[in-house]
Amino acid sequence: MKVIITDKIPIVAEQLIKRAGFGVKVIKRDKNFSKNVLIKNIKDADAVISLLSDKIDKEVIDNMRRCKIIANYAVGFNNIDLAYAKSKGIIVTNTPDVLTDATADLAMTLILSCARRFHEAEKLVREKKFKGWAPELLLGYDLKCKTLGIIGAGRIGQATALRALGFGLKILYYNRTRKTEFENQTKAKKVSMNLLLKKSDFISIHLPLTNETKLLINRNNMKYLKPNAIVINTARGEIIDEEYLIQLLKSRKIFAAGFDVYENEPKLNPKLLKLENAILLPHIGSATVETRNAMAELAAKNVINVLNHKKALTQIN
Repeated sequence: MKVIITDKIPIVAEQLIKRAGFGVKVIKRDKNFSKNVLIKNIKDADAVISLLSDKIDKEVIDNMRRCKIIANYAVGFNNIDLAYAKSKGIIVTNTPDVLTDATADLAMTLILSCARRFHEAEKLVREKKFKGWAPELLLGYDLKCKTLGIIGAGRIGQATALRALGFGLKILYYNRTRKTEFENQTKAKKVSMNLLLKKSDFISIHLPLTNETKLLINRNNMKYLKPNAIVINTARGEIIDEEYLIQLLKSRKIFAAGFDVYENEPKLNPKLLKLENAILLPHIGSATVETRNAMAELAAKNVINVLNHKKALTQIN
């Protein structure tokens, strides 16, 4: 059987697959990589380990003649037509849990960086404009006794809240269901979206992208944001109305925002680049050596299990 990995990922995936007795090929991407190239490479695969950037839609799936599993190398799965894959008997898996800590760490990093204006401070020093300590130089905000609003209290949202407790933050959360254990652990309070945006000093987004969550945070509810609000997004760019958020930042109607994801990723709205009160990261939420290795291992184990007629570890469809 043949396994295709759609780009280079940590070598542990190849090693595990070969050890299990399966053939494996890694697609070498270049500037000419396209949907047609993807289809050509995976049409005879028994299993595919895909990236979040691979759009696996109906057309691609129709060309996957022998595929039994698509193992997405990500916790998200909005790049795959889950229902159509299921209709074709293809199992889809993701890599939850293993990237929780890395992404929560990054969310807290963005909260701290925005609150204390790290990006502006570092730029000032690098441009040799630092003239010495001054009473009102780059004043930011304390975290202690402030409120953090968690939008999406899944694994990553809860892990971020637990980290925030150490900085003295109070927790509000918005979620479809109540998380009693989470509330007991953090004294978090479940509230409506509007109330969360109205009461929170920091807002951190941790939802998957679905039809229900697309543009969930928009101009109708962002009007409730405080003037000192800081918005952090390490989930998916399409969950928030990016254009309206840019307007709020440009007019200083909120204090700052930290982006790790974007609405039209990898393309950036050029207006973002002109904002001094926005931190822009290149989707590095899970970018630690330990986490990426664990993701590769989990994706490979899902493939091996399915090809050996066993149950997938993290099936999502």
